[in-house]
Amino acid sequence: MAAPPLPPPIRSKQSEIWKAAMARLALLAVPVALLLSLSFLLLRPASPPLPFSRQQAASGPDRRRLLRVYVAELPRALNHGLLDLYWSLPAADSRIPASSDPDHPPPRPRAHSPYPDSPLIKQYSAEYWLLASLQPGSSSAPAVRVVADWRDADVVFVPFFATLSAEMELGWGAKGAFRRKEGNEDYRRQREVVDRVTAHPAWRRSGGRDHVFVLTDPVAMWHVRKEIAPAILLVVDFGGWYKLDSNSASSNVSHMIQHTQVSLLKDVIVPYTHLLPTMHLSENKDRPTLLYFKGAKHRHRGGLVREKLWDLMVNEPDVVMEEGYPNATGREQSIKGMRTSEFCLHPAGDTPTSCRLFDAVASLCIPVIVSDEIELPFEGMIDYTEFAIFVSVNNAMRPKWLTNYLRNVPRQQKDEFRRNMAHVQPIFEYDSIYPGRMASAAQDGAVNHIWKKIHQKLPMIQEAVTREKRKPDGTSIPLRCHCT
Repeated sequence: MAAPPLPPPIRSKQSEIWKAAMARLALLAVPVALLLSLSFLLLRPASPPLPFSRQQAASGPDRRRLLRVYVAELPRALNHGLLDLYWSLPAADSRIPASSDPDHPPPRPRAHSPYPDSPLIKQYSAEYWLLASLQPGSSSAPAVRVVADWRDADVVFVPFFATLSAEMELGWGAKGAFRRKEGNEDYRRQREVVDRVTAHPAWRRSGGRDHVFVLTDPVAMWHVRKEIAPAILLVVDFGGWYKLDSNSASSNVSHMIQHTQVSLLKDVIVPYTHLLPTMHLSENKDRPTLLYFKGAKHRHRGGLVREKLWDLMVNEPDVVMEEGYPNATGREQSIKGMRTSEFCLHPAGDTPTSCRLFDAVASLCIPVIVSDEIELPFEGMIDYTEFAIFVSVNNAMRPKWLTNYLRNVPRQQKDEFRRNMAHVQPIFEYDSIYPGRMASAAQDGAVNHIWKKIHQKLPMIQEAVTREKRKPDGTSIPLRCHCT
């Protein structure tokens, strides 16, 4: 029997309940639909990157493409011509005994003019290798593509051998003439480089921010540093720059603060060229000496720490502290000392770093770095704590603290440090052929890593250029610190 029909009030009430339920479902459907749409957007495959164009430069480089470099037009006399001039110099470097200068008299015959072997100059040879990597047919920098039009370039490389120019003035110029402008051939060359480069439309386009200068010698381009400060500077450390900034900061200009010329944000720390031959891990033998150091005891500025360390440790057992110069005799002593020592001391000198650090890596001697202000090449690409020991100046100044600490480093850790050092040795090689091997080390070498570091700077450079363009005439912007 069919159920009797519901009375009208009950039927009406059920209808109202049904309508209310449907309304709630409709309200719930909106967030559910939004969640499904969001899930689709998050889970769907990423769209392929857009092709790079000049207009996209401000948004940062496509990491998969090569760094595009334009080589500024400078006379040969300002780069390879300086090598010809160097090898034609009749006398030895006035700063070292003639018998210790490996370059004079120059050996004959020479098919071309190589970079000097003098240890005072060779350690700064990055300028030579970087320019060589941009020459036609070079394969030493696979991360770079040279372009013929500056408007197609990411950066403009300035091919001036600033270190060689400065060192020739210091070693062969009139005594005391380096700091003066009159009668200073190095200053004349600096002035010519700056005048030529800043007159080019490429400089005016960016205010010089995308130009690259190699200033590995702490005194390179000494007289014109303020004029090229916006550029990308390739330096071994910042030790030779802070004093200049401090002099500027001591004036009564309230908006000027220190360190406005150099910064890890725009500049690149590059390695010295090591002077000692590379020791491979298979050649490693017993190391009876705990700690080794060879160099000048008396230094200036941060080097005062070195003098105090010397006095603290010179009479310690298993510690060798030798004062000497890297001439032929000193070089052989350094090779023997570093290859027979567990640790090699690296205190600050006139500047926070020195070639000694890279000689230690080449010798598989674990670096002990005592410098609170040191900056190192390729950080972010390699981790120095995997093969070097860092000690604060305060701890190093405590009697016997350092030697006790080093004696307690486990053998297993020292072996691991040495294996890691062997792994990073090619990164500090400038020559395109790794010594002792037939294969090219271009991909792993110092030159290619420098270009990669410069590539990392492009987004910040483009941002700075874009910000500069929108400033109206007459705007006065205070100089700000670019410290990290």
